[in-house]
Amino acid sequence: METVTMTLVQQPELYLECYNVTPDQFAGKSLAEIADLPAHEGKIQWKLGDFFKFEGKAGETAADTKIVVNGNVRKMKRFGQKMSAGEVVINSDTDMYIGGWMTGGTITVKGNADTFLGIAMEGGEILVEGDAQNHVGSAYRGDWRGMSGGLIRIKGNAGNDIGTAMTGGTIIIEGDAFIHVLTHAEGGTVIIKGDVEGRVGGQMVKGDAYIFGNLLYPLPGFKKVATVEKEVDGATYTFDQYIGDLGERKEKKKGEIIYGNLYLKK
Repeated sequence: METVTMTLVQQPELYLECYNVTPDQFAGKSLAEIADLPAHEGKIQWKLGDFFKFEGKAGETAADTKIVVNGNVRKMKRFGQKMSAGEVVINSDTDMYIGGWMTGGTITVKGNADTFLGIAMEGGEILVEGDAQNHVGSAYRGDWRGMSGGLIRIKGNAGNDIGTAMTGGTIIIEGDAFIHVLTHAEGGTVIIKGDVEGRVGGQMVKGDAYIFGNLLYPLPGFKKVATVEKEVDGATYTFDQYIGDLGERKEKKKGEIIYGNLYLKK
């Protein structure tokens, strides 16, 4: 795999949209061609080379291309957006929409990520070594198609609206989350190893939520049906299983009603 290292040399005045920083866009291009790719600061169009210097070499394909981003890019958005393969490593905190709509490849954020991480993601993996904010793996505002595949792992805490309208894939939060987990979900799995304040599974049709810590305010639309052992993230634990949201429409499969599941660790 070939590597392109991009190092910040000039901060934007506002926030910079880095939607072209993907292995798909860099693959097969020279460093000069990469530096000429557009980026937007509001309605003003710039080039990536106005803010970064570039070293290394891109691969011939996205799968053969790794991008390393150096410098404080806290005011930059959309790294890895719609990427299909390859690797992106961000050695900093970063802003919104990281890995949005991605279908493959891997993204590693070595700091914190802001809102809309991995929205409408279809495949690939995202690792955030710090915290993430709101709407992880959720649908874009006004849409009903959230994350459908892939894996998002957050080593720290996350905010609210995790996995909204999710249909597939897995989100693992190793710290705490706030409110609204798997709202409107029709599939997928969210694992929270810390505490959650409440509103887990509201209007959920299908999907699985695992809460290892305390759930302060459970929703009334769930009822306990069993105590079970489940393998979660490589280890086996005992959970109280609740089904719901009982107020929502339910599908049948082979004559059996399909519910969403909420698992609370004992």
